[in-house]
Amino acid sequence: MDYEESLMIKIAWYYYFENLTQQSVADTLGITRMRVIRLLEKARQTGIIQFHLRKDGENRMKLERGLMDAYGLKDAFIVPSSQDKSQINAGIAEAASMYITERLTEHSLINMGYGDTPSRILNNLATLAERPITCVSLTGGVSYYLPDTRSNVFNAKLHLIPTPLLASSKEMADAMRQEASVMEVSRMISLAQLTVVGIGAMHETATIFKTGILNRNDFLYLQMQGAVGDLLSHFFDKDGNLIETPLESRLISTSLTKLKELQNVIGVAAGDVKVDAIRAALKGGYLDVLITDDRTASRLLDEDKEV
Repeated sequence: MDYEESLMIKIAWYYYFENLTQQSVADTLGITRMRVIRLLEKARQTGIIQFHLRKDGENRMKLERGLMDAYGLKDAFIVPSSQDKSQINAGIAEAASMYITERLTEHSLINMGYGDTPSRILNNLATLAERPITCVSLTGGVSYYLPDTRSNVFNAKLHLIPTPLLASSKEMADAMRQEASVMEVSRMISLAQLTVVGIGAMHETATIFKTGILNRNDFLYLQMQGAVGDLLSHFFDKDGNLIETPLESRLISTSLTKLKELQNVIGVAAGDVKVDAIRAALKGGYLDVLITDDRTASRLLDEDKEV
């Protein structure tokens, strides 16, 4: 072992195991800080210093990179799968809240979609935020965005589209869209730094069916048209293409075309029943970031390879 290799080992020990600063290492060994930096880098390149992630962390990083490469995402964030299926939404909503909180600035404006998971995220953000967050609704349906009854603190300023999600007729929907209060909120959507959306599945547990907005006949009709899921209550096929139905003309909801134009669209969804819907949303190019769990991520990547 030559002198330089011995010196690299000594520097690595002081820096990584005794937690000395680079300057403290330099002072201890009587060399310059720049030489410490160069030898630390050489120690990494030659394998004297080797880094190992915990196995579960390494697997999640591989899944995140796989999703980003496969679907052209800016980022992916994966959490461990929950054994309790009833807790899936709660788990990823909590992770999404922390992800978003770290990216908020003092004057951040957040677009928020409709659904169980976005509702949980909104309540988490408003409960944890040190300063009021400002949110804009992407759909009609005021009650879907109001505070959870369990929230003691709701530190959020809400700008809500003052209409139902689904109007009784096309004519009624057209008239409501022209209302000044509706147009004012709609204009704010383009100004947001972040947009958060849930991804709905063609399943009886989906919020839009569970809440009675759409009924069993609507469900069957959409299935016959090839629907696999929805974003903001706009239904799409397996390739992410919008399915044009009479329901579309009655919806008060930000269009999928508009959603594609927004910056930093974060999709939050997980679970076996949502895999087809998530994949279609990714293929459609509607999302910049996906937050999901490792089981869902694995299925998205494994089944993508089989296609």
